[in-house]
Amino acid sequence: MYGQENEPIQLDHYSPVLHLIQTIRDEAHRFAITFHRNRRSAARLTSELEQVDGIGSKTIAKLLREFGSLERVRQATPEELAKVIGTVASRRLREFYADRAVPELKVLN
Repeated sequence: MYGQENEPIQLDHYSPVLHLIQTIRDEAHRFAITFHRNRRSAARLTSELEQVDGIGSKTIAKLLREFGSLERVRQATPEELAKVIGTVASRRLREFYADRAVPELKVLN
């Protein structure tokens, strides 16, 4: 109240105004906690593409925007990759996935 800023306002425990203020406080706190958790978890996310030399965050964003997922990036042809990120980066990416490929199992007869 104007002129009485130092004096606390006492509201009845059953007052609708008190419940409104508490609801606003609780919602602001929930929003802040959710925002912080989302930022923290987003900061922890990494991509296997970050391990490729010469491919940075902007290139990763281009690849994911164009292909939609890491699986589709892996399956893309060199020509498709070159259209998005250029031939040098495309070659590096293909080499990275070739080095990580699991050799096929041969069946012994």
